[in-house]
Amino acid sequence: MTEEVRAVMRTEKKYSISLETGRQLTARLSRVFHRDRYGGRNGYLVRSLYFDSIYDDDYFDKINGLEYRKKIRLRIYDPDQDWAKLEVKEKRGSVQVKKSLTVSRETAAQLMAGNNSVLLGLGSGFAKQLYQLLERGLYRPKCVVEYRRDAFVELTNNIRITVDTELRAGKSADSFWKAVPGLHPVLGNPTLEVKYDGFLLDQCKWILGLSGMPELSLSKYELARRAVF
Repeated sequence: MTEEVRAVMRTEKKYSISLETGRQLTARLSRVFHRDRYGGRNGYLVRSLYFDSIYDDDYFDKINGLEYRKKIRLRIYDPDQDWAKLEVKEKRGSVQVKKSLTVSRETAAQLMAGNNSVLLGLGSGFAKQLYQLLERGLYRPKCVVEYRRDAFVELTNNIRITVDTELRAGKSADSFWKAVPGLHPVLGNPTLEVKYDGFLLDQCKWILGLSGMPELSLSKYELARRAVF
């Protein structure tokens, strides 16, 4: 079991781009930056199962633009893997806190079934806090989100650039581990995400051509929930 807690003053910007722009950016970035540790030359799968409260508090907090908001999810990169990341992403103004716990496939299945007490046996302070949060809000699985990701990193200012394509979603948690999950297309165009600490290097601005590019205010979770409500 691996537990990670990271709090950063971090800027995150999102853009909707064309398929051709996505291909050009991926080719350009691969010549300049390193790919992240998860992906090869052809990128990788990202599949997440999002949990929300009985009243969908996290979804509506995002829609209403609250300063403090959070997302809770299980994440995998291959339906055959025997583990999942259990993550909580919190945002309070410009400060982001990401807490992550690696759990077994069996533990993930228990959480999906609503048996949150399985967290109490993990011997983790974060797991205990998460148990209390899930129980208090009557959290349950709400939405599966999947996409293909090309990710590039630059150590200076912790810069991370991703191009995500083939965004799909579904309501059934049963599809989370399936090789062919039967999800529905949500967004035809790729999304470009740029994250960094402090400031973005001029070299990155030039490569990405961000000047005049309209930002995308909707998160993938928000887009998916709108599609499957």
